[in-house]
Formats: sequence, C-alpha cells, structure tokens
Amino acid sequence: MITPNFKKFKIEAYKPGKSKVKKLKNVIKLSANESALGMSPKAKKIISNKNLNLDKYPDGKSKNLRKAISKAYKCNSEKIICGAGSDEVIQMLCQLFLNPKDEVVVPEYSFLMYRIYSKIVGAKVLFAKEINFKVSVNEILKKITKKTKIVFIANPNNPTGTYLTKKEVLELRKRLNKKILLVIDDAYAEYMKNKDYSSGLELFKNKDNVFILRTFSKMFGLASLRVGWGYGSKKIVDALNVIKPPFNVNGIAQLAAIQSLKDKAFINKSIRHNLLYSKKIKKFLEKYNIFSNSVSANFLLLNFEKCRYSAKFLYEKLKKNGIILRSTEDGYHIKNKLRLTIGSKKENTKFMNVTKHVLKK
Repeated sequence: MITPNFKKFKIEAYKPGKSKVKKLKNVIKLSANESALGMSPKAKKIISNKNLNLDKYPDGKSKNLRKAISKAYKCNSEKIICGAGSDEVIQMLCQLFLNPKDEVVVPEYSFLMYRIYSKIVGAKVLFAKEINFKVSVNEILKKITKKTKIVFIANPNNPTGTYLTKKEVLELRKRLNKKILLVIDDAYAEYMKNKDYSSGLELFKNKDNVFILRTFSKMFGLASLRVGWGYGSKKIVDALNVIKPPFNVNGIAQLAAIQSLKDKAFINKSIRHNLLYSKKIKKFLEKYNIFSNSVSANFLLLNFEKCRYSAKFLYEKLKKNGIILRSTEDGYHIKNKLRLTIGSKKENTKFMNVTKHVLKK
C-alpha cells in the first residue's frame, strides 16, 4: 500500500507531565500545574445535572460565557474569543498572523506550544535568553528584527515560576515596535498577589497591539473540559472568528466555566491554599538546599545545584512512592531542576514526608 505524501515537521512534540506509574495505583500527580482543590462545587453541580441537553450543538460563539467573563473581569465581551483551552487561541493567532519565514520571539524557557504552533505555520522561532530563569526585556529586544511578527510571554512564566513586574511589562511594550503583536499569557494571573505584579489584562485592556490569553484549566480546575479565552483588538477577534472551528468549546465546558466565575468563595479559598502551601513547601525544601523561585503561581521550579542529591535522584525516588513531579529535561532541556505543582493538603503532606525520608538517608 502507498501512503500519500504529507508534510514533515522538525518539531519536538509536546510532552505533558506524566500521570501514571507502572504497577502503582492512587498516584499523586504534581506534574501538570492543575488545580489543587479541583473545580468549584457550583461547576460540579451543573455538570451533574441529568437534564443537560447534549444532543444539540453548543453556542459556537460562547455568548453567555463571554458575557460572564466580561462581567467578572470588567472587559468588553466583543473583544473576547473562547477556545478549547488557551492552546487553541495560540494556534489561531499563529494561523492569523504568521507566514513562512516570519519570526517569533519567545523566552528560552517558556510554554512549549508557542514555539510548536509557530513552527507548524512555517515561522522561525528565536529564543531570548533568560537571566537566572527570569524573562529579560533586554534579551527579547535583542532578538527583534524587521521580520518579527509576534512576541510571546507567559507572566508568571511556565516552567520557571518567575515573573516580570508591572514596570518591566510596560517597558517591554513601550520599547517594542508598535507593529509587533505582544501576546501575554495570563494563565496563572488569578494566583498572583505580589504587589509589584499586574496582569496583562489589567495593563492592556485598551491596547490594540497586545493580546491576552487566559484559561480555566488552572485556578478554576476545568483542565479536562478544555476551555480558555483570549482578549484583544476587536479587529483581531473578528478575524479570529473567521478561522475559528465551529462549536469549538463544548456546551458542558461553557456552563461549568460560567459557574466557576460565580464562585468567589471557592476562588479565594484556592488562592489562600496556594499561598499557604507554596510558602510551606519552599521553606521545607530549603532545609535540604533545594531552592526555588519566589512564590508566584501554583508551582515551584526546584533547583538542585546546592543539594547533595540530584533532581533525577529525587524524581525517581518520589516516583517509586507514587508521587510524580515534572522533569524539566523533557521539552525544556533544563538540567538538574524539577517543577513541583502545589497539591492538596494530603498530597503536599505526603510529598514532604516522603522527601524528608529520602533525603535524610
């Protein structure tokens, strides 16, 4: 049999955080930056409704969800586009803006889908150096050429957990060519309580050359339902709607997301939980000379340079005990580091107990 010819991409496929360990059940997954407390009870209630009408297509424009987002974040519903995760919005932006040989600038350690979607449409991806695992405005600007169409940053950044201050983000936009689209991924913005931080949405609601990404996969615990959104110029959003797949956000995801936004008590509980255990775990690990970024999002990048044990050693020991962290060598090519997602009280306690037992040997 003959297989018709197809495109061949020189792209390293995205490798998600591992979720299974052979021969072990009830694995603790701290590898994918998922919500520590799961989803809102309000979202659970709507999903368990037996009278949900699932034999009809959902609203292709996510009108009610966009209204709920607009109300929650005090922004214009006409400038919002919803996607099957913010990943899909990234993909659509690349399709809309990029031609072969155009250039995209991303920090060297950044969410992998920026580079993957850019390369799929034929664009060249340039990597800006980070300083101590923090995005550098100056290093980004060094990579800008006449061919640059998009600059992608996540703030706070994944996988490093570091962030640009309000002042630094404003400086980046000011010094960039006005014709370059700055895409700011606010995936972890809801967790951020740092005084020198402002989200992309707060800073650039009325800027036509900044596009903001948001997700319901992190704080809101709807990762499995795949729902995210983007915010930017109405001209850009109108153009994205032309290429957007029909009915891309499923009906249950839309309903659950709307209810999640309404549950302020659950959101605040999640924020408090994350701050408490981020600080607790960070302090605990420092006893063993394992250091990390300042508390920001719902994860920590663990640095083993001063530890008597390697990142690989702890990773394998934890895995044997049914606890999975994210190896940063996969995809990110960061050596001797691990990314740890903040889990539930029970998960965090087990992680610390097992780590203490392993590192004291």
